[in-house]
Amino acid sequence: MAKSQHTPENTLLRQLLINAREGRKITQASLAAALGKPQSFIAKIEVGERRLDVLEFCAIVRALGLDPLMLLGNLLSALPERFDI
Repeated sequence: MAKSQHTPENTLLRQLLINAREGRKITQASLAAALGKPQSFIAKIEVGERRLDVLEFCAIVRALGLDPLMLLGNLLSALPERFDI
């Protein structure tokens, strides 16, 4: 079994966050600064070296100026009905 941060579902989550960040034309460094974190914090999440929890997800999405529920809805609609965690 793949580590949870390397499953297709987690890859989908990471790509959703990357697309949201890039769509807002925000760099990893500026997003990290808005969160009071080093740029490597965002980089590690985006490449799958670091697993993201729900509170971090909310903070990141809000720092992007987006609605966490909307982004979560997008993720849920793209996920299969059942998947491994």
